[in-house]
Amino acid sequence: MLVENFAPLQRLNTFGIQARAHRLLRVHNDSDVVAWVCSPERGDQEPIVLGGGSNIVITGDLKPWVLKVDLMGRQLVEETDAGWLVQGAAGENWHDFVAWTLDQGWPGLENMALIPGTVGASPVQNIGAYGVELQDRFHSLDAIDLHTGQRFTLNAAQCGFSYRDSVFKHRSSGPNGLGLAGRALITQVRFWLPKRWVPELGYLDLQRKIEETGVSAPDARQIFQWVCEIRRAKLPDPAIIGNAGSFFKNPTVSPEQCEDIIAREPKVVHYVLADGRIKLAAGWLIDACGWKGKTMGHAGVYDKQALVLVNCGTAEHPCTGGEVMTLAKAIQTSVYERFGIRLEPEPVVL
Repeated sequence: MLVENFAPLQRLNTFGIQARAHRLLRVHNDSDVVAWVCSPERGDQEPIVLGGGSNIVITGDLKPWVLKVDLMGRQLVEETDAGWLVQGAAGENWHDFVAWTLDQGWPGLENMALIPGTVGASPVQNIGAYGVELQDRFHSLDAIDLHTGQRFTLNAAQCGFSYRDSVFKHRSSGPNGLGLAGRALITQVRFWLPKRWVPELGYLDLQRKIEETGVSAPDARQIFQWVCEIRRAKLPDPAIIGNAGSFFKNPTVSPEQCEDIIAREPKVVHYVLADGRIKLAAGWLIDACGWKGKTMGHAGVYDKQALVLVNCGTAEHPCTGGEVMTLAKAIQTSVYERFGIRLEPEPVVL
């Protein structure tokens, strides 16, 4: 096992928050995890599994073990007349994996281009963008039980996917509980990409691209490029401005609640879901409360997209996780007082 003591974490989280891990294990293969499970140094504390660090806010040094997933590899598992079954190791960069599938001529993931993070983290959050969620393309995954060291496989139903949620974000509620938070380390993820490809173009930003370019029937590569352009125009590059992407989930309300809000705020951005509920744009709600471009301490709201909180610190005055969460709570209070809606953060707070 390759163990680092008091390992710096600033480069391992996209918010760029300064902190250290008391003990960090680099996971390069399954045997590293099994060796850790069997190690007498493991202790009783639940470990923290770290992928790309794009969906976390670190509020201090991390005393539990940190398992940094560096598993690499991608491959075509199977091809049939109906589609392609492709696999990515958990440590692979998600965007690079999406680009690779398109380079091979396998469309289906293009709407989720430029989402930060790793392949292994994608099912945990059930990532999604521009009308496509991971669960729409997911086939199965492999993982290791961090209590026993046993390997196991889960299909989509067993992952319990819902909006930005999965079984990996919940604790077990008993011997038969389904929660796997802190219990599993994902090693491989497989995706089913049908050959009968249908473009997903329902989102307003993509409709605008169609109008601007005059391309009414874009292929997967064109959609990929459009999504990259849209995201780069709205979202800051973590390599330049520290951030964790979209900080809040888009809330869902009943049609009656939406009608009430529209009566007061006719321009509220909203989308009708398949089950009849209404999804509201959290960024619009935050912007309507006047937060875009504002700062509190060394944390701020991105001036081009109110849904993104950013690191405004310097080397002399670094941004802390506490400052980020203070700002987040102030935003939540503002939105609730104006709209009666409680925003839920996306990142995990450590």
